Amino acid sequence: MRNKGKSISILLAATLTLTPLAACSKSNSESSASPSSSSAAGTAAPAASGEKDTITALLPPVSATYQDKFDQIAKDFNALYPNLTLKIEPASWEDMTQKLDTQVNAGSPPDIAFIGSDGISKYVQQGMLMDITDTATPDMVSDFNAAPLEYMKNGTGLYGFPAYMEAHAIGGNKQFLEEAGIDWKNVQKNGWTYDEFREAIKKGVVKDGDTTKRYGFVFATAGVASKDYLNILVKNAGMPSPFTTDLKYAYTSNNYLEVLKDVRQLIDDGSMPKELSSVDAGKRWNMFLTGQTMITGKGLATFENSAKKNNAKIDANDGSAVKDSIKVDYVVLPVPSFLGKPAVASTVVDGYVTFRGKKEPTAEHKANVVKAAYFLASGKVAAETNSELFVANITKTGTEAAKSITIDRDPDNEAAVKVLLSHAAPARPDIPVELGAKAIKLENEVIIPKLQALLAGEIKPEDMFAEVKSAAIEAFGEDGVVKE
Repeated sequence: MRNKGKSISILLAATLTLTPLAACSKSNSESSASPSSSSAAGTAAPAASGEKDTITALLPPVSATYQDKFDQIAKDFNALYPNLTLKIEPASWEDMTQKLDTQVNAGSPPDIAFIGSDGISKYVQQGMLMDITDTATPDMVSDFNAAPLEYMKNGTGLYGFPAYMEAHAIGGNKQFLEEAGIDWKNVQKNGWTYDEFREAIKKGVVKDGDTTKRYGFVFATAGVASKDYLNILVKNAGMPSPFTTDLKYAYTSNNYLEVLKDVRQLIDDGSMPKELSSVDAGKRWNMFLTGQTMITGKGLATFENSAKKNNAKIDANDGSAVKDSIKVDYVVLPVPSFLGKPAVASTVVDGYVTFRGKKEPTAEHKANVVKAAYFLASGKVAAETNSELFVANITKTGTEAAKSITIDRDPDNEAAVKVLLSHAAPARPDIPVELGAKAIKLENEVIIPKLQALLAGEIKPEDMFAEVKSAAIEAFGEDGVVKE
């Protein structure tokens, strides 16, 4: 869960992130004796002996202490399955994609990689993912909540297990919100429209002459976060996915243009920095902790924990606190809705995705990979990681294991996240791999660079919309896009 503030992605086979959630061979039945009970306890119910095998996993710093536990995780897995070795390769968030793509392109990917479910369609198209539909046991599958498990699917295939399901939100400084007269508790419960949001963040701006000391809103739009801002906003403007339910490309809708106009308007109002296109995830969080913005985005539940840890360092005069930071009570807030459309929360489902090399894996190795992916996504491992991230457990075994873990979480924030998840964007495993791949290509080659130009004031919203529309028609055809 991310050390983080990171992750979480576009949702494509749905947009933003989104992503992804039978008994069969002899290998399955040998090993699946009650995976739930043993995984939840984090102890070994000895598995039947078999041929020795090694399962490889490429894993980023999902939570602050996740990578510190790799040795113990590997030992616990080996204790549960004495014939199996879990070999974990650590990666940073910054080089995770490059490392994985290098291995995939060489035809020798890890057996398991922790990625966003929105990336599944990309690797399915490359033929490098392993469909575990016929190998995941009924006990494993039934351990997961149904909604997040769907995000790990593409078409009829299941390509791993989800680690968590979380909603993208924005986050406010409680003191600044209250000074600006914003009823944040009402916003948490009932949301707000774009017009209400626009006026609210104007109130959060603090100036000293011509110098802005505090902005109303700052969102990371550079680096790994370059695609997040627009993806999150358009879901609340009647476009919960890049594709409609009849598989027409949605971003040629006039609603898309209206959101682009609003994106530019917030900068022109002075509520957001003119240099927004250069603000990456690290800078945006630094600006929030140092009091340079009232509201920040994108926000995840774990940001509350990060703010609390920095507050504790300030109280202790710890030199490792963010330089010039102030104490902050972090408030979870929803993204505003646009054009009278219902609020739709952008959802992030990341998880343990199963890969295959150029050669067809043996049935036994496939079953062993599934055991490892399930071990990482459930029980004690999931409980400890999700608790650190302030996200809800999505397995029965994780929920049980988490009962012994104490979390200092604000009840208003916890309730706000539940509201967000109640209207989360649905998984879209129905989007064909080819369409998903084309949409990702269009996003990377047209939308992201044009959005950067729009944020920098180099082009107008109408110019960007025309470019996106032209590229979409070229990619999907005249009959493959929304026409209004």
